Formats: sequence, C-alpha cells, structure tokens
Amino acid sequence: MRDPYSLLGVKRNAEPEEIKAAWRAKAKTVHPDQNQDDPSATSRFAEIGQAYEVLKDPERRKRYDRAAEMHQTIMQQRNAAREAAERAKAAKANAEKVMEELAKANAQNAKAQAQARGQSQAQSQAQPQNQSGPAGETPEDMIERIFGAAAADHVKAQAAGQAQAADEHAEPARSDAAGERPPLPALAIDLIASIVRRFRGTTPTPEKAPDISVEATVTVEDLLKLNTITLKAADDREVRLALEKGMTEGHVARLKGQGLKLTGMKSGDLLASLKIARDSRFRVEGFDLHTTLSISLEDAVLGGDASVETPDGSRSISIPAWSGSDQTVRLDGLGLYNDAGGRGDLVVELRVVLWEKPNEKVTDLMRHMRHGLYV
Repeated sequence: MRDPYSLLGVKRNAEPEEIKAAWRAKAKTVHPDQNQDDPSATSRFAEIGQAYEVLKDPERRKRYDRAAEMHQTIMQQRNAAREAAERAKAAKANAEKVMEELAKANAQNAKAQAQARGQSQAQSQAQPQNQSGPAGETPEDMIERIFGAAAADHVKAQAAGQAQAADEHAEPARSDAAGERPPLPALAIDLIASIVRRFRGTTPTPEKAPDISVEATVTVEDLLKLNTITLKAADDREVRLALEKGMTEGHVARLKGQGLKLTGMKSGDLLASLKIARDSRFRVEGFDLHTTLSISLEDAVLGGDASVETPDGSRSISIPAWSGSDQTVRLDGLGLYNDAGGRGDLVVELRVVLWEKPNEKVTDLMRHMRHGLYV
C-alpha cells in the first residue's frame, strides 16, 4: 500500500478528526457509484479505506510511522554509502597519480645518487619525508602543481591541525566560509586526507553510522531471572541482549556497534527500549510489582489471613481489620531488581468481593444499617 498520509492528503501530525474528515471527502470523490466510467475506481476506493484503517488506529499508525522512519533512514544511509564509495574511488585514482609522481621523483633521486661519486652512502640516502621531485620539487609543490594552491594549503593546514590535536587533545581547527582558504569539494578533502596519512602515517577515525532503535518485549520472568533475549535488527540480524539489574519498563539499553553497518563507516549502536509484556499475575510500576488479592466482606471488616502469589512463591499475609478496596499491603524486597543493589516491593491491592449468591442475613443487616436500625 502507498503512503496512507498521501492517499488521504493529510500531514503526518494530523489529528484524528482531520484524518476522518479527509477520508470521508476522498471516499465520496472516488466512490465507484460516482465514477462508473472509471474501471480503477473500486481499487482506489479500497486503497483509501485501507489507508484510513491504518491511520484511525493509534497503535497501527504508530507502527507505520516507526517503520516508515526506519525505511527512510536506511535509504538515506544507502545513498550516503554509495556517494562515499564514489568519492573514495575518485580519491584513490588521484592518490595513485600522486604516488606515481613520487615514484618518478624517487627514480630521479636514485639516478642522481648513482652519478654523485665521492658522496658517502649515508649522505646519499634520501629520507621519505624529504623526497623532492624534479628540480628540487617538494611534495607540497607537487600537490600544488597537480591539484592547485588550495589543495596544498589544505594539506599544510590539516597537517598542522593534526599535530595541534595530538599535543592539546583538541580537534583540528577548520576554516569556515569567511576563512582565508576557499572551500574544496568533498572529493578533494578525501584526497588530501589520504595524502596527509601518506606523509604522517595517521589514520582518521571513520564516521559513525546513525544509531537505530528497536522495541524489546520482555516478560516479568525475564527481568527476575536476568535472561538473555534475542532482538531482530532492521536488516534481519539477530542480536542478543543480556538483561541486567536496574532494567524495567522504558529502560533503553545501548548495544555498541550493533546498529547500521555501512561500508566505509563505523557501525552505529542499537538502542533497545524495553517493553514489559502483559502478565496475568503482576503489573509493573518502576521496580515494584503490583498484584490484586480478592478478600471477602467479613475479612475486610474483621481482618484475617490470606495467601498471595509472589515471584518467590506463595506467601501468607495479614489483612488489617476494616480494609477497603483502596488499601494495599506491601511486601518488601519481592519486586524487580533495581539499580541500587536491591529489589523493589510487591504491592498487594485488596479488592472486596461479595459471595456468589445473596446472603439473607447480610442483606437484612445492610437494610437495617441503611435505615439506622442497628441490632
């Protein structure tokens, strides 16, 4: 199905009322009864109905938005990777040209050294960083001759910036639009970086790919046992996440290097947002677990003992006299593992229930109490 927002002609932040109104207007326009001469009217009408079914349901709309955003991110990164590969290919060709020039310079130096008799062997050996081209041409002069003065200036500036970063632990300064040097295209910058690595022997840190987010559904039992769960990344890879103490609903776990993997870029991270699956016994609030205990009318009034199911097995609790449905009994240290080295609590919520069948004595007593006739 095509983008439901485009089909209905609404923005992505449209309110439900606006979406409903747009669907009604579109449905009237493309209804087959109004377009009997159009053979595609039926399919168009069905497509608009499907779009409305997606957007009118908050959960389905949220899932579609999340999938669309992920698809757009992946496509952008693929395009960026292709462009980076093209730049790298062109930079490699230019770098090979530079290396060819350097090889010619080395050959000329070797020939000159062979002809220069009377010089000692130590004096005749040329250092790599002091290589020169024809007529004493330096590497900087060679770069300027091949790529222009701007490239040579950038080589010097980047080399100086890298030295300053190594000494001061700071990033190399970059010239802005108002700087002295004119901006170079990305291809030239890549080439210059490769030349700097040639002379200085340094390797820049590759750019990091964007992080991606996934929703990890876990159970209360998973969190109590600190299980390892399996996640599925956007590229269908399976990634394992070991649950740790301090994790609960909404916690975001960062898995280093498990995000997008793009050629020429450092892998991004995978951000796993925990969502706790519905449990028939417990409800999670922070690190506390909540459970419901039904008590009889006589226990609510007179108090008593009851058995309640906990994560660590069945426990006996005391119900205080005159306990209403708005009261709780807290059992310390029976919740989820928190980030302080302990555990949350188990909160037992009391619910007063009547007998399955009416009791005449209780009914009569309540009638007397309503009219103030206490016995």
